[in-house]
Amino acid sequence: MFAQLWARHDVRLHRTGVKKFHHPVVGDLTLAYEALDLAADAGLRLNAYVAEPGTPSAEAFSLLASWATTPTRTAEPATNPATATQD
Repeated sequence: MFAQLWARHDVRLHRTGVKKFHHPVVGDLTLAYEALDLAADAGLRLNAYVAEPGTPSAEAFSLLASWATTPTRTAEPATNPATATQD
């Protein structure tokens, strides 16, 4: 089937649209996307996804973003028992 489409040149580029995803934690996401070809490197494309404001997908994205921006505690350096001093 796909070979026939290519042979007829009946192929269209989809540079914008809506895609649905399922995230294992926040569930279903409906995201608008735009594909941007990178002029500096032929054949590469950058896809940008966005959730419409006020939608459950936007709320889910906000939750995921909050996880990414949560400050992490810096681990204490390990103490070498051979050089540690006792009080």
